Amino acid sequence: MSFLSLIGVELKKIQHSKILWILLIPIVLLWIPAVINADLNFDTQLEGISPENNFLVQSFMGFAWFMYPASLVICTVLLNQTERSNRGILKMFSLPISRFKLCLAKFVVLLILAVVQMVIMLTMYFLCAAIASSIQDYQFILSPLIVLKEAGMIYLSSIPMATVYWMLATCIQTPIFSIGIGLATIVPSVLAINTKMWFLYPMCYPFMIITSEMHKMATNLGTFSYKLFPWIPVAMAFTVICLVISCIRFGQVEGR
Repeated sequence: MSFLSLIGVELKKIQHSKILWILLIPIVLLWIPAVINADLNFDTQLEGISPENNFLVQSFMGFAWFMYPASLVICTVLLNQTERSNRGILKMFSLPISRFKLCLAKFVVLLILAVVQMVIMLTMYFLCAAIASSIQDYQFILSPLIVLKEAGMIYLSSIPMATVYWMLATCIQTPIFSIGIGLATIVPSVLAINTKMWFLYPMCYPFMIITSEMHKMATNLGTFSYKLFPWIPVAMAFTVICLVISCIRFGQVEGR
């Protein structure tokens, strides 16, 4: 079975799961307060940030800090549970399929789910920005290129974080522990981005990106920049190491 065919099989497995609801519901809950409190965006002009920029960045900060990482944590566990329930992974191992290839295919599905959630986030932004614009009689909708750039940067910077969560899900057999540890790693992101060694904590990457963008938009808040070196090499190292560990550990217990 080819790698693309294996990805297709994995996507079919989640068609009737609750994963898509997990991706949708948090984003809807995130944007409802943004629309209701859209008038508060006019109070931020003293910081040098326009209402439309603040409308975008505040919701994306909440998304990048907690909603998005939490969704990845839960999705990693659910993707693993689709194989562990009813001993399905043993059935997969009975086929001429590489354990490493199956692990990587499921990780690619995780990245696809992250893309789906990002698309939902973008859709909700434009919908809610249009509603807020109508209510407040002010144009909150930014250029699609600006919004796509922010979403793309958050997504790309989250790949090392996704590999860490995938590693946790494959190494920790008990789902509740895997979810608990994963969620516990989210909170320190606020502290990590304020240190010089922030690049050693992959879970803070998306939050670091959007926080830096906020400071660029808010001219009176000062700079909050980041350097690509050593961030990119360290991020690549985390990605490779975590994927290798995941491939080694995936199905190791069930295959004994």
